[in-house]
Amino acid sequence: MANAQTSQVKVALVTGAGRGIGRAIALRLAELGTAVGVLARNQAEVNETVERIRSLGGRAHALIGDVTTSKFIQEGMTGLQTAFGPVDALVNNAGSVTPFGPLWETSAEEWWRTFEVNLRGSLLCAHAVLPEMVRRRQGRIVNIASGVGTVVAPYFSSYVTSKTALIRFTECLALETKPFGVAAFSISPGTVRTKMSEYSLHSAEGQKWLPWFGRIFDQKIDVPVERPVQLVCDLLSGRFDALSGRMLSIFDDLETLRSQASQIEQQNLYSLKVDKLPGAGTNPALSAVLAAARGSAKGES
Repeated sequence: MANAQTSQVKVALVTGAGRGIGRAIALRLAELGTAVGVLARNQAEVNETVERIRSLGGRAHALIGDVTTSKFIQEGMTGLQTAFGPVDALVNNAGSVTPFGPLWETSAEEWWRTFEVNLRGSLLCAHAVLPEMVRRRQGRIVNIASGVGTVVAPYFSSYVTSKTALIRFTECLALETKPFGVAAFSISPGTVRTKMSEYSLHSAEGQKWLPWFGRIFDQKIDVPVERPVQLVCDLLSGRFDALSGRMLSIFDDLETLRSQASQIEQQNLYSLKVDKLPGAGTNPALSAVLAAARGSAKGES
């Protein structure tokens, strides 16, 4: 697949790659010369993505199954590595958004299912690729989170809470893997017109409980899929590893952030935290934990 640009990533796994943002990321990585594992539950959608990549001269491997199933992930990873070799990059994009409405009026099982897709799926895939990444001392993980994971947004608490957890999971992962040359990022991709967003926009539940969502499209502040795709590719390039662990957005200027990486680290910017009144008491135990964690990530004893 000829392209003026090339990617340092030889093998990538992209979840939720049957359609939407995940498919766009998989296609772009393939254009850059990356062999791509295409993972999703819908066989027809996975096959379409794979065929589109192959028709353009790229390499793709289909993984059809549930991202929350440990056995499937482990077997799928073995198949992908057999086909193409060790995975250099993981993009955790598979996600779910429902249910909508007050917690007590929604299904607890559906609520937890979304949490499992958004968090457990990312956990299982990271768990599968990290041993080889750590051994080879190279690798990058991008978790597709959401800006709503940093704010309070009622009536779809499963999505919001799971994305908040994914952001914090990424922060922990980045500190654990930094000594081994592995970087991890969470990102806010912006609002892209996908099947998920269409459901939020047009379903009776979405219109009732998320009336503000339609204004994003009415005011034309949604974004084309190329923007999150470019952000993911930039982060996988290795140029921005100094920002590992940070929650980044398509609206961020990565070059500016990289130039101020030391300040971002010192002030713990672009991360989840609880703001308190100036002069309010601090928890010395939590301060000690944070200091020890960051010291460990720097290789300090």
